Amino acid sequence: MKRRCFINSTIVGRHITEDGSTRDLTDEEKSDSNFKPQPRYWVDKQEVENRLGDWKKEWLLAFRDIARATDERTAIFSLLPKVGVGNNAPVMTLGINKADLASCLLGNLNSLVFDFVARHKVGGTHMNFFIVKQLPVIPPETYTEEDIKFISNRVLELVYTAWDMQPFANDMGYEGEPFIWDEQRRAILRAELDAYYAKLYGLTRDELRYILDPADVYGEDFPSETFRVLKNKEINKYGEYRTQRLVLEAWDRMFG
Repeated sequence: MKRRCFINSTIVGRHITEDGSTRDLTDEEKSDSNFKPQPRYWVDKQEVENRLGDWKKEWLLAFRDIARATDERTAIFSLLPKVGVGNNAPVMTLGINKADLASCLLGNLNSLVFDFVARHKVGGTHMNFFIVKQLPVIPPETYTEEDIKFISNRVLELVYTAWDMQPFANDMGYEGEPFIWDEQRRAILRAELDAYYAKLYGLTRDELRYILDPADVYGEDFPSETFRVLKNKEINKYGEYRTQRLVLEAWDRMFG
């Protein structure tokens, strides 16, 4: 029998049910380190290996092609197990061989500052490769050892929540069990990364405030907004714009 490798249905965690429909993962499933989303399509594993060529890592970096105005984020990048993916999740093979630098790249690509720029570049509903190539990414040689340690430790905890990402954890030099999926803990880690990357990009606190919500800087009548969907969703769910508070609190702790 040929070995088969599944095609990941999406990089944001959707599961194929028995009737063929898709659904979001439940919090219980996300908290189960042994749970794997059931894929819809399968291909011969050798086909995946052939397409990847010289990429020998057992994990991939991919991003979501779909970038609609109704989505809370434009740039959604993810590390995946080595699986087949469709054209709506383009794969990026890296010119760096160090997992800790790959984690810095992932943190960069998922930062609010990067997303702020990306949403000004995407004119339609697709985040194509030619757009990604134009976006401002921090070069790997500019990270200090302190930067790499701060970022990679947090990215590892955010990524390694299930056993299927153990190869990446091992490449990071971590041999422990997957980290527990805890929404509050994850929100704090992401906020710390957002604040840290804002500093790496050379922003001031007020510039970071503007990116989070221009009305916070210029008043409610200011005719511009950035993360409206994220803000409204969090106000409805938490009674506050939680990301704004957590990111600014993280900035004040680290740089205030």
